[in-house]
Amino acid sequence: MLFAIQGDSSFVSSLDLWLTVGVSEIEEGLGRKYERLQRLYDVSNVIHSSLDPSQALDLILGQAAQLTNATSASVSLVNPTTGLLELEASHGLPASSDGLRLRIGQGITGWVARTGEPARAGDVAADPRYVPVRSGVRSELAVPMDIQGAVRGVLNVDSELPNAFGEEDEALLAELAVQAAKVIQNTWLYEQLRFKARMFESLASVNQTIQSTMNLDEALDSITREARNLMSVKLCSLLMLDDSKEALELRSSTGAGETYLGKPRLPIRESIAGSVVRSRRPVQVVDVRASGIYQHTAVAEVEGLVSLLCVPLIHGSHCIGVINVYTEKRHSFSDEEIRILTAFASASANAIEKARLYDHVRTVEEKLRQNEKLSALGLLAAEIAHEIRNPLTVMKMIYHALRLDFPKDDPRSTDARVLGEKMDHLNRIVERILAFARQSAPEWESVDVNSLLDDLALLTRHKLKRHNISLIPKLGSDLPSIEADATKLEQAFLNLTLNAIEAMPQGGELTLRTFFCPRDRSADQVVVEFEDNGEGMSEQSMSKAFSSVLDTTKATGTGLGLAIVSRIVEAHSGEIKLKSSLGKGTTFSVFLPVNQPLPADSNRPADFTPLGLEL
Repeated sequence: MLFAIQGDSSFVSSLDLWLTVGVSEIEEGLGRKYERLQRLYDVSNVIHSSLDPSQALDLILGQAAQLTNATSASVSLVNPTTGLLELEASHGLPASSDGLRLRIGQGITGWVARTGEPARAGDVAADPRYVPVRSGVRSELAVPMDIQGAVRGVLNVDSELPNAFGEEDEALLAELAVQAAKVIQNTWLYEQLRFKARMFESLASVNQTIQSTMNLDEALDSITREARNLMSVKLCSLLMLDDSKEALELRSSTGAGETYLGKPRLPIRESIAGSVVRSRRPVQVVDVRASGIYQHTAVAEVEGLVSLLCVPLIHGSHCIGVINVYTEKRHSFSDEEIRILTAFASASANAIEKARLYDHVRTVEEKLRQNEKLSALGLLAAEIAHEIRNPLTVMKMIYHALRLDFPKDDPRSTDARVLGEKMDHLNRIVERILAFARQSAPEWESVDVNSLLDDLALLTRHKLKRHNISLIPKLGSDLPSIEADATKLEQAFLNLTLNAIEAMPQGGELTLRTFFCPRDRSADQVVVEFEDNGEGMSEQSMSKAFSSVLDTTKATGTGLGLAIVSRIVEAHSGEIKLKSSLGKGTTFSVFLPVNQPLPADSNRPADFTPLGLEL
């Protein structure tokens, strides 16, 4: 049998040919596998030698298209903010595909992202999942990209030939997807480390800047400016609790337009910022324009504000306000960004409290200096009055000794009478100055406020007429009497009237209003209001209206009038409030208690004794 086979030369030739072809096919297959492995090895080397993600992804996509004989290749990643698949990189796709976005589950790519399974479509026209990106595509292959245990993207190849991809291509593309996932993950880690380094470097610089600022307003402006740069956002604002602790008011902003600056105060119980104050925890809103809890969506539309991160300003155990940062595009703030801004807010709160303390110390020092000036002024006035009284006494003695009793029809009779009256007037002024130096005690009595205002109207009628000012009395009926020093109270009302006259240089209306204000938990009050429609006051002027300063900017006067009024009202256990708007007018409201018990030392020294004013 063996010899028969050996003798059959045709069979041997066929066998040799079969063996030759088989070995050739095996060698060719091994060669293709070797080439693919070599290219995978090259791809891996580039990935590990470069920190440029675009270079690595371009290489992977180029190799994917070449090794699978594909027409084009692409990588799509899931955007954590929008939840959409977005085209990250491509090879062979037209420029019109840039910006391509798919919902999870949409198209073959979306199906792979949702299921985490690879997909091969030999005829895309017959596959209901297919979403066309370019014309001419006949087949597609897509594999998932697993990053940190979750599908974060999809690697795609397509071809203009039907059934262009087989199992071997799928295995190869899956291996390339692993490499691409490493590129993405390394890029993310690198960006996170770079972001942290930049943030902490900026935070250290910012902390030094804001801590070196002593003035409160400058500190607030520095905080918003540095926070905006630190977070690379469109707008940063700082809101602080008002005196009532029930609302937040805008104190500083960087990048804001007129619409945002005109927003009203935010109530603590009805706003996102208020919830941050109450919980003392950061809150972020991905899109304030579509938020049901954001109060000013119209403002956000006008200003181009989209995503919001709000963090609390905490000093010790108290939350004093919030810092807001807004982006102009949808953005989900990372945990690292939230931690950085929270740390910045903590440093800012300390800087704010330090600036507040410095302002308070500076204010106290200023008051001490002004009190020293006032003390010196009082001593000087008493010394001058004492020096004036001596020659004035001599003048009065000589006047009486001359017995200037002229007949009534003699013109000198009037001159002598006026001379005597003026000397008496000077004597009263001197006595008042000396009484001020002696700190005379107030004279408490039952006072009818309406009667005081009637006398005031009579006293000031000529001055009001000369300044073209109409006096409008709106005095409440049946006002109860109050325990007060009528002389001092009249002086306070007179100063408020003169202040209103100065505020209306072109004329206007001065409304005097009184009414009874019953109180549930404290003494009932009589309220006296002086309302003018004059020039109004600025915020800065209002803040210093009742301070005892001598550096007034008025053309005339010392600037002590309102300070004297405040002291007189306080001496009566009352309260004075001020409301004003530039160009609209000013209202002073004086609250005086009814049936307020007299102090135990009813002869206590008064803060001020009126010096008398010539009208």
